[in-house]
Amino acid sequence: MLSEKTIAGLFFIENRMATFELYRRSTIGMCLTETLDEMVSSGVLGPEFAIQVLVQFDKSMAEALDNQVKTKVSIKGHLHTYRFCDNVWTFILQDALFKYDECQENVGRVKIVACDSKLLVQ
Repeated sequence: MLSEKTIAGLFFIENRMATFELYRRSTIGMCLTETLDEMVSSGVLGPEFAIQVLVQFDKSMAEALDNQVKTKVSIKGHLHTYRFCDNVWTFILQDALFKYDECQENVGRVKIVACDSKLLVQ
């Protein structure tokens, strides 16, 4: 079984490669983690291989968002909370308005986590 400490940290370092684990708390990241946890519990996968899958997921998500997403978004809203810790910014906005292309969307509450991609070792 994968421990919370293994899957919920900010950085995972293996062979001197660091990756941000931001996307593990997304819907797809949580589903992947739950599936891997079930596979480890049932003996289908070893815990080491499950961790390798999560590390590859982290790398693939960051690369896909960097290379494939070209839409720019502007965000306006009431800044409820902000924090800077371990080179990671966290913003919580209330009554946020997202504008992109010709569309706009109102969101009651949104949490934005941002980190400097230059901190990643490629």
